[in-house]
This record gives sequence, C-alpha cells and structure tokens, in this order.
Amino acid sequence: MTRTFTRLATHAAIAGLAAGTAMADGSDLTVFDWSGYEDPGFYGNYVETYGEGPSYSYFGDEDEAFAKLQSGFGADLSHPCNYVTQKWADAGLLQPIDTSRLDHWDDLLPGISSVDGINFGGETWMVPFDWGNTGLIYRSDEFSSEEVSLQMLTDPAYKNKISLPGGALEAVTLGVLATGAQDSYPDLSEEEFQAVLDFLRDVHENVRFYWSDATQLDQALASGEVLMGWGWNQTEVNLVSNGVPAEMMRDVDKGVVSWVCGYVHMQDSDVPDEQVYDMLNALTAPESGKYIIESWGYAHSNAKAFDMADPELVEAYGYSDPDSFFAGSLFGVPLDPALERRLREEYERIKSGF
Repeated sequence: MTRTFTRLATHAAIAGLAAGTAMADGSDLTVFDWSGYEDPGFYGNYVETYGEGPSYSYFGDEDEAFAKLQSGFGADLSHPCNYVTQKWADAGLLQPIDTSRLDHWDDLLPGISSVDGINFGGETWMVPFDWGNTGLIYRSDEFSSEEVSLQMLTDPAYKNKISLPGGALEAVTLGVLATGAQDSYPDLSEEEFQAVLDFLRDVHENVRFYWSDATQLDQALASGEVLMGWGWNQTEVNLVSNGVPAEMMRDVDKGVVSWVCGYVHMQDSDVPDEQVYDMLNALTAPESGKYIIESWGYAHSNAKAFDMADPELVEAYGYSDPDSFFAGSLFGVPLDPALERRLREEYERIKSGF
C-alpha cells in the first residue's frame, strides 16, 4: 500500500527537508498490538516519511496487555478497544490525544468518534481505527442463513462442534444477545446476569475448544473440526478467500455485536510526539481504510474510505449504511469494574466445567 515518494532535486529546500526526515528511524516507534496489525497496508504514509515501519510487540488479549503494561512494559502506541480505554486511562497508562494534530479527525464517522470510551473527562483518549463485528461464523455448506441462530449453540446435536473465545468480554455479549438482555446491557439485573451465565454453561457442553488466537478458529472451521464459532470478521474473510464456504450471521434481529478499537498514546512513550502523530495520521488515512475493508473485512473509522473501497465488498460486509448498522447491533461498552471482575471469574469457572 506504499505510494511512491517523489522528490524534485531542483528544489533544494524540499530535498533538504526530505533528507532530514529520512534520517529519523521509523523502527524507534514501538506499537503494542494484536498479532497481524503489523501489516504495512495500514500505515503506508508512515513508511513514506521514515523509510521503514515501526517496531511491534504483541498481546493475545487486553487482559494480558493491561497486566504487561502495568508491570512496566514500554510502548509508544497500543491498540485496545473502546470498552477498556477508561480502565487504562484510570491506571495512568495513557496520555490524552491532541485532535488538532490529527489530519483526518474531521473525516471520521460521527458514530465512531462519539462511541463510549473514545472521549471522557473532557479529553480524547483514543483515535478510532477499525471497527467491525463479533458474531456467529458458520459453515454455510452445513447451515442455511435462514436456519442458523445463536440458540443452535446449545443443541446437543452439535456437541464438540462449537468454538468460543477465551475472553469473557467477548463471551458475555453472546450470552446477552442469546438471552434477549441487550436492552439492559451493560446494566444487567442479577436475573439477567444469571441467565447469561446459564446460557454459556449450556454452550460449554458443546464446546470443542476456547480459542485465544483467531487463527485457531479459522483452522478449525476450515477443517470441519467445528461448524460454528463466535468470532470476528477476519475469520470469515480468511475462510472465504481460501475457498471455505463460511458466513457470519449479520442479521441484527438474530444478534450481532459491533466493536470499535483504536490507538492510544502511552504515558511512557519516549519518541517525539511528531513521530507518534505521523503514525496516527497514516493509520486513519482513507487509503488505510480502503485496505482494511478490502483485505481484512473490517470497517475503518474514516468515512472517505468507504467511497474508495470496492462497493460490492462494502455492501457484502454490511457497511453501506453504518448508522443503521450501529443502531441495530449490540455495541461493546465499558463495564462496571465489579461486574467485569465477577464476569471474568464466572467465565473461568464455566470454561473449567463448573
């Protein structure tokens, strides 16, 4: 996705500026991220400026990331989702974002830039980058779109044919949708909370394994080891691009989750702010958005990206009318700390068979 950078030798001032910029070491910037997001298609403009991409370190989930950062791991940028941003900020891990330094801030989808966890306390704490869905991905050669449902996950006929995520925050949204508690979420009553746990216990009877890396789900669906799984858009894209008949259930009446993730400026960042904002501007450029839509099946925060991307793919992934999609799906939001702690404890018990 890197575009050619042209420099006119006759313009000495411009050449001198470009040469000075090229001396900066792009790899000095450290990004703490999910595996796969080192893809250079996301930050082509940064490479144009610095001649190389940033350095990456990886986490498997946000719990792992939070623990590692609290223990002193250093990074300049990280990539959590909106429902944990305030927790990270409250722990002193983040510094606010200066939106005046973001070239594309005014081009972001209003429904994205106003999601819970982006702005709070009078400051902006996250630059939204990608958004998409967590939903039921199924083998479309085994099930029709009309028959598939969340309730099928508890059917004894599919024992050992189901895979769920290992993370409690992803799993709770499945239980909320399946039990019809979406209008109460995240302020669940005790009765609703217990119904969610009971549903997840019933599904546990059919679970082949709990995935911690989405490639585990990809491979199991591709081989037929499992027939259904609760996962992210990229799994569907990976399967279809490799000739595996698979679909994500996007019927908002049956249940689908939307999430927003983005980049945060770490408190202990030790590279110049200019370099951090160059990366943030590259990530939110419409070219980056076109790439993530077409290559990953995720949506992007920049509204202009949807005009640049393949319209058939935009339609197929359900992104042609983001406002309507947001209104119909369940959004991941920050949970009350006590509820989150209890949920994690209960989910670990469920995974252990209790």
